[in-house]
Amino acid sequence: MRKTVFITALCAIVFSACGKNPVVKVDEKGESLISSYVAEFNAADEEIYIQKFPNSRAEEFLQANIPVFECPDKELEKTWYFRWWTFRKHVKSTPEGFVITEFLPEVSWAGKYNAICCPAAHHFNEGRWLKDPTYLKDYAAYWCRERQDARRYSFPAAHAFLQFYKVHPDKDLIEKSYPDLKLIYSAWENDHRDDPAGLFWQGDGHDGMEVSISGALSPDATGYRATINSYMYADAVALSTMATMLGKPEEAEVYSKKAEQIKDLINTRLWDESARFYKVIPRHGDGSFSPAREEHGYTPWLYDIPKPEWADAWMQLTDPEGFKAPFGPTTAERRAEGFKVFYGGHECQWNGPGWPFATAQTLTALERHLHRRGEGPVTKKDWFETLLTYSDSHRRTKEDGTVVCWIDENQDPFTGEWLARKLLLQGNNKYKERGKDYNHSSFCDLVISGLAGIQPQLDGSIVIEPLLPEGEWDWFSLSKVHVAGKEISVVFDKNGDHYGKGKGFAVYVDGKKVGQADSYSTKIVI
Repeated sequence: MRKTVFITALCAIVFSACGKNPVVKVDEKGESLISSYVAEFNAADEEIYIQKFPNSRAEEFLQANIPVFECPDKELEKTWYFRWWTFRKHVKSTPEGFVITEFLPEVSWAGKYNAICCPAAHHFNEGRWLKDPTYLKDYAAYWCRERQDARRYSFPAAHAFLQFYKVHPDKDLIEKSYPDLKLIYSAWENDHRDDPAGLFWQGDGHDGMEVSISGALSPDATGYRATINSYMYADAVALSTMATMLGKPEEAEVYSKKAEQIKDLINTRLWDESARFYKVIPRHGDGSFSPAREEHGYTPWLYDIPKPEWADAWMQLTDPEGFKAPFGPTTAERRAEGFKVFYGGHECQWNGPGWPFATAQTLTALERHLHRRGEGPVTKKDWFETLLTYSDSHRRTKEDGTVVCWIDENQDPFTGEWLARKLLLQGNNKYKERGKDYNHSSFCDLVISGLAGIQPQLDGSIVIEPLLPEGEWDWFSLSKVHVAGKEISVVFDKNGDHYGKGKGFAVYVDGKKVGQADSYSTKIVI
């Protein structure tokens, strides 16, 4: 067995690329591991669009900011570093501070500085784990200034800000943001809530989900969707929490009541009991549900909206007639009449292709469900296998047969080909590689919050509860995770001979062991 020592000594790690790599030496902080991956990614990259941190500064940025992850599955480990390497490309310096972009080329549907709010919740989930909070503090301030742009697409801004706050607590940020977040919320209420009972509506395209099966059932593709309503619920809860933090109990109560009403509407109006799934009600129809289950029906589980007994909806994730596919999940159930993977028409279709945006959202929702409710119809193994499928999808086979790491827009769920890329290359596309290094999803947050189970709480405590299935790996470590000024590390060594720190699972804060268990299938609170 290869030997490594955690924290205090040198270790040798063999890691595989999309190809073969030699054995490299890695010091206790992981600098050489990061350096090796960055060198590989830089060498394989055609650097077309450059922002604040070009490839020449990629190692500098990653060494200073990201946690170090090591595991026996070197393809998963590789995807982890690749996603941080691509995230770095999207840190953009502007005259008004930093923003995080979705596309690297300038696109006409973006707002100021090429920022787009559609994936911003993913940006906050992912970017909050950077050691330097400056980038996301500036990004939060941007959305408060550009309130109109913050509503071009569905975006639970208040909830996203609180997710960031859990890792980098800064009450001043909450105090400054709260008035603008209230205005954003009120604007949604004023122009996207025409259902007599109070449901919010949204167009599928402005949910970032164009050409969906449910969208086709309304002349303007609008509907009462679990997405926008779940986001509004989450923001109402977040605003109530912020009001409490700021000593505004009356306002906290107002938003708490709004949240209760929306949650009740989601569960009474958007849950299809016969299908055992949340569905869309087309806005200009007879009030009936869309016939298809669509992957975004898992959105309510992000925010603990569903009743516990509805967890059987997750069985669709592992069903080959549901959402399961070799490069899935699919965005619509495969048994649905409108399901298709079409190499023609609009390049951004959500009627079957796999989308990293949806996959990341689904995996985050399932992670939160498993942490809240435990295993039932769905298990840690189901979550883990879906994560591995997602990781493996981050690849492209080039024309010369070389396999490289890649993230793009949407994907053929059966072959893994990047679908929008194929369609854009076939047409008159004014952008060169529009979707390359696409920042429309998260991945590293799933490793930190889910796989390693590091979950900062609003009260300052940190819950550690890995979702790695029991017996899956004999060792792994995640170190240099910066939370509230502390450096957190978790390490598992089944036999005690990989890291040389003893058997079992251990948690370290600033280098000192603060928790230990025989197995990582344990909850540790620090």
